[in-house]
Amino acid sequence: MKQQKAARVIPIQPRDAAPAATGAPGLCAPPPLSLYVHIPWCVRKCPYCDFNSHALRGPLPEDDYVAALIADLETALPLVWGRRIASVFFGGGTPSLLSAAGLDALLTAFRTRLPLVYDAEITLEANPGAVEAGKFAAFRAAGVTRLSLGVQSFAAEHLQALGRIHDAGQARRAAALAARHFDNFNLDLMYGLPGQSVAQALADLERALAFAPSHLSCYQLGIEPNTAFAASPPALPDPDRCADMQDAIEARLGEAGFVHYETSAFARPGRPCRHNLNYWTFGDYLGIGAGAHGKLTRPAGNAWEVRRQMRWKQPKQYLVGTARGEPLQEEFPVGADDLPFEFMMNALRLNEGFDATLFEARTAQPLIAVESVLRRAENDGLLVRDAGRIAPTRRGQRFLNRLLERFLPPLPAFPDSH
Repeated sequence: MKQQKAARVIPIQPRDAAPAATGAPGLCAPPPLSLYVHIPWCVRKCPYCDFNSHALRGPLPEDDYVAALIADLETALPLVWGRRIASVFFGGGTPSLLSAAGLDALLTAFRTRLPLVYDAEITLEANPGAVEAGKFAAFRAAGVTRLSLGVQSFAAEHLQALGRIHDAGQARRAAALAARHFDNFNLDLMYGLPGQSVAQALADLERALAFAPSHLSCYQLGIEPNTAFAASPPALPDPDRCADMQDAIEARLGEAGFVHYETSAFARPGRPCRHNLNYWTFGDYLGIGAGAHGKLTRPAGNAWEVRRQMRWKQPKQYLVGTARGEPLQEEFPVGADDLPFEFMMNALRLNEGFDATLFEARTAQPLIAVESVLRRAENDGLLVRDAGRIAPTRRGQRFLNRLLERFLPPLPAFPDSH
C-alpha cells in the first residue's frame, strides 16, 4: 500500500501543556527579535480557517485599533529595551483592510519606539478581494518591503469551493499589482482542494510562476477543528493523489530554481522569509494585537528564561484590556523539560536543518540531553547528522509529526549506550 505523505505539518501540543513550575535554565543571551502585528478582521471568515480572525460587522474600527496597537507596544517596551527588530510582520485576518494611512501611522510609531535594523524586512499579508488598485503602491510607499498575497488558487471553481471572497480575475489582477510594486513578494497556494486533480494543481502553480514571485508558500488543505469545514467537510482528494500533487509541485519548483527551504515554503536563492526563519531558528518575537502570541527570552535573576505570551483573543476584550494597560491574557515560562520539543518543533521544519550549536544557544541545554532521541531517529532514517548540522531526511520531512513526537517530555535522563 502506498504510504501517505504528510504534506502539511499540524503543530503537536506537548502532553503536559500546563505552565512549568520553574522556568528554563539560564541562557547566555537573547536571540534575534522580530515584531508580529495581528489584524484580526476579515470581510468574511473562510470555512477552512482556524486562525484568530473575525468577520467584520460594520466598518473597521481602524483608529481605535491602531491606537491600541501602539499602546500595547508601549506597555511591552520594558521587556525588549535595547534590542533591535530584524523584521515586522502584519498578519491576520486580512491586514490589507487597513488604510495606507493607518499602516503608515503604525510603522512610524514602531520606528520611533524601537530600533529597527536598517534593512528590516516588513511584510504585509493581503487578500486579493480586499485591495484596490492604488493600495499596493501606497503600502509600498508607507514602508512595506515584502507582500504576501493569499491567492490560494487561480481557478474559479476551487476559489468558490474554498469560500474565498475573490474570483479568478481578482487573483490575477492582485498578483500583477504585487509584481508591479514589490520586487519581493510571496504567493500563497493551496492544493488538495475539493475535486482537484494533479494537473489542476500544477496549472495553478504555472499561473503563479508567470508573475515571477520571489517566494511561494504551498499548503495542503486540511480540515481543522472548530471550522465550518469541520462541521460540514467537503470531499477532498484521496491521500495518494495529494501526495502526487506534493511531489509534482516540489519537482516543478525545483526546475524553476526555487529552494525548498521549509516544510511549505519555496524561495528564490537569497529570498527566504526572514521573519519566518527567525521562528524556525527559535528566535524571539514580540506579538501585539488581538490574540497575538509571543516568545521572549528575558532576564531571570542572573540568567535568562524563555516566556510565552498571548494577548486577549477577542478584539473587544483586547481593546478594553489594552486601554487599561493589560493587553496580556496569558504569560508563562517554558519549562526546561519542554524546551527540546519546542526547539525541534521549529528547527526541524527547515529542510537543511540547523547547526548543532544552535540547540544549546537557544535552550541552554547541552545537545547530549537529546542524544539518545537523535541517535534513534537517525537509525530509523528520520534524521541525518553531517558536519555539525542536524537535518530531517526526506522520510523525516514526510513524517515530521512522528519525528517531533519523540522529543516530547519526558526524555531519557541519560543517553543510551547502544
